[in-house]
Amino acid sequence: MKNKAVVLLSGGLDSTTTLAIADAEGYELHTLSFDYGQRHQREVEAALAVAEYYHVRTQKTITIDLRAFGGSALTADFEVPHARNLEKMSQEIPITYVPARNTIFLSFALAYAEVTGANDIYLGINAIDYSGYPDCRPEYLEAYEQMANLATKATTQDGRTFHLHAPLIYMNKADIIQKGVKLGVPYELTWSCYEGGEFACGTCDSCLLRLNGFMEAGLKDPIGYLS
Repeated sequence: MKNKAVVLLSGGLDSTTTLAIADAEGYELHTLSFDYGQRHQREVEAALAVAEYYHVRTQKTITIDLRAFGGSALTADFEVPHARNLEKMSQEIPITYVPARNTIFLSFALAYAEVTGANDIYLGINAIDYSGYPDCRPEYLEAYEQMANLATKATTQDGRTFHLHAPLIYMNKADIIQKGVKLGVPYELTWSCYEGGEFACGTCDSCLLRLNGFMEAGLKDPIGYLS
């Protein structure tokens, strides 16, 4: 019998590569996505397509409303930054940071793991590229794992131990893409752009990081762009 893993799946490049890694490591896959009031539904649709491609055992899309708090260009009526250079991205926490998002998502993943019998949780956070998100750091992940093993019936009574896996955390975008290509990741199904629409904008921070990663990897991004 395969061990079970819960994988946080946004439908983006990083989370899809993480799902492919968990699949290659032989886990029974249970994916968790969120409709959290973000600017568009493209990433939710991408997550469903990716989950179907990998024939995951269960895919759940959880609806929560982080627009109730706002504080981010993804959950409030702020403009998404465009055409910033990579150096500027590395110097500040961007307006696209969603307050406590990874903590919220991991709380759902922890509850789901406890119920499904999964002791392993995978997420696609990355500390190398220029996102600047404080909840993508190794020390955050270590602290959350410690908390998870103090906070559940599964760990305090049933003898289980939760392990949080972030296989991309020390990889740059080009390394991630090259790893994904080796694993046959269907990057044509993924969506990274902060803007919705038929085509990715090509100028938001997420698009620029993605495009730069494909360029450094010597590969062509298989999705369509406006520019």
